[in-house]
Amino acid sequence: MSKKPTWRELLAREKPLVLPGAHDALSARLIEQAGFAAYVIGGYPLVGARYGLPDLGIVGLGEMAAGVRDIMGGSSLPVLIDGDHGYGDVKNVTRTIQVYEEMGASAIFIEDQVAPKRCGHMAGKDVIPAQDMVAKIKAGGGARRSKDFFIIARTDARAVHGLDEALRRGEQYLKAGVDGIFIEAPQTVQELEIIGAAFKGVPQIANMLEGGGQTPVLPPRELKALGFAMAAYPTTLIFRVARTIERALNDIKAGQPIGNNDGVNFAEFKDITNYSEWARIEDEYRAERGVA
Repeated sequence: MSKKPTWRELLAREKPLVLPGAHDALSARLIEQAGFAAYVIGGYPLVGARYGLPDLGIVGLGEMAAGVRDIMGGSSLPVLIDGDHGYGDVKNVTRTIQVYEEMGASAIFIEDQVAPKRCGHMAGKDVIPAQDMVAKIKAGGGARRSKDFFIIARTDARAVHGLDEALRRGEQYLKAGVDGIFIEAPQTVQELEIIGAAFKGVPQIANMLEGGGQTPVLPPRELKALGFAMAAYPTTLIFRVARTIERALNDIKAGQPIGNNDGVNFAEFKDITNYSEWARIEDEYRAERGVA
């Protein structure tokens, strides 16, 4: 197998690096088959798909890591992990970094929300003191075994204290040693422009939460022009999947058969799940009966 590119190599190659969000192994596999270079596993779609729960800090590191492990099993692509708030203090952040680096993730972002955290586009969140987040960042940097494991600091201060405070925190977090910056939930195109210009040369994420997020959704090329190296689409797939499931269940209730364009067919799904390769292994190594 060829070696995965590092996150920095991807950022140098992809302009910007477009990151669809995977919520299970099947979606991760389809992202790879569609030709994307990498993907993101967000907490919001993971807890929604795996546990049927809202992103309100209900699920801890063990449950999240189990879901991430399963998702990563569906794809060989480099992946960015949502590390939430690190699940506690500097000790917990250290453990979070160790777990995901050992698992083979390429990058992670940690946020500065107060526990219990919630989705960055929900009301009612708060942030910890900036110096506490700086301590978490330093602990995370000290925990990683390789500098290739890319650490991004996310601040949710925009919604709580305004854009200026979010920008100040971004500067502090950069000085603490992170590799990239993530200013969550800017509310206008002008704010995106300000953020993009504030950290020139620093890898930044624009979080395109489609379907009701706080941030205007722009095409990747426009985000790149504004200064963003990464464009994440964490909820696009899970939102469409949820609607498709609802419609399919209504069709079953109504006795309506699946239409030709409403879903993949049996043969196509076998291709998606690599049936032919597993069948080849079965045929090649099947035990011969009657052989002592």
